[in-house]
Amino acid sequence: MAGHSKWANIKRRKARVDAQKGKIFTKLAREIIVAAREGGDDIETNFSLRLAVQKARENNMPNDNIQRAIQRGSGGLEGESYDQVNYEGYAPGGVAVLLEALTDNRNRTVAEVRHLFSRYGGSLGESGCVAWMFERKGLFIVKKEGLKISEDDLMLIALEAGAEDIKEEDDTYSIITSPELFEEVKDYLQKEKIAFESAEVTMLPQNTVEIDNPDEVRRILDLMEALEDNDDIQNVYANFEIPDALME
Repeated sequence: MAGHSKWANIKRRKARVDAQKGKIFTKLAREIIVAAREGGDDIETNFSLRLAVQKARENNMPNDNIQRAIQRGSGGLEGESYDQVNYEGYAPGGVAVLLEALTDNRNRTVAEVRHLFSRYGGSLGESGCVAWMFERKGLFIVKKEGLKISEDDLMLIALEAGAEDIKEEDDTYSIITSPELFEEVKDYLQKEKIAFESAEVTMLPQNTVEIDNPDEVRRILDLMEALEDNDDIQNVYANFEIPDALME
């Protein structure tokens, strides 16, 4: 998954730039609002809210914004009402794409999503067409640079923490866990002073599609970026694998 991993690194860098511009705050606020609406405003008992607030803090979202979003979701403040909706489709090359969105206008969002798929040579599919290809997992990215222990020691620590697997990529290790053990593994890694570049509950593809056609690579990456930039789309998942040379 080297190419896919490289795209994930690009996404993280882009997210940091967006955070600096404040562009990402709207999406983070929506996530907090819906989490508080669905599970209440207590961070200790609401796992989804805890993750949303954690993500907001990692992106330097002001605490006042976080608290307003929690109040809005729990009914303390008036504001927009968002629906959670998933979209599924195919990018060029038969790549599976799964989208998680929060919208106040389903008709608008589905029209925009369909347009983006069509514009970049993909197609919006029916519900269930690709979701089965992905699994919800906890994912920790640990950079090799600066790591003071061996891969074997990192593997032992991760497994002791309750992780399911650890994978070596170009310049990182990916530690994978079940969503239920995400916080337990995170606490254990922190206790063992294992620094991670990112920690999230995400959707990982069970299999990947290798793309080696330069034109398809460009259209796939353009589609991914356009979907990421849509205000209503919270998360974009895909199962492409692109050789490093083409990613460059």
